Parts: sequence; structure tokens; C-alpha cells
Amino acid sequence: MYIPFILFALFYLFVINTMTNNFCVSKEIPEEKQTKIFRTVNILITILITSSFFRIYYT
Repeated sequence: MYIPFILFALFYLFVINTMTNNFCVSKEIPEEKQTKIFRTVNILITILITSSFFRIYYT
């Protein structure tokens, strides 16, 4: 039962990272700031996915 959620989470993280990359390229953000942006976005998305997992499977 966990495998579909994990696959969805990986796909969602990939799509968000692709969108973040496109944003950084279109706004011409320097490489030094891109790592901070990606780190922040990935941490926030991971928190969102984890909380969604607990809400779906443990409530």
C-alpha cells in the first residue's frame, strides 16, 4: 500500500524540481543562490509529503 504513495512522492518531487529549475533559468538567478533555493524547496516539499503520508495512513 505504501509503494504507490512513494512513487507519487518521487514523481511530485521531480516535477517540483523541474519547475524550480525552469524558474531559476527564466529569472537568471546566479548559481550561488540556486542551491539555497533548491534546498529550501526540497525541504518544504519533503515536509509536505511526509505530513500527507501520515495524514493518509494514520488517520
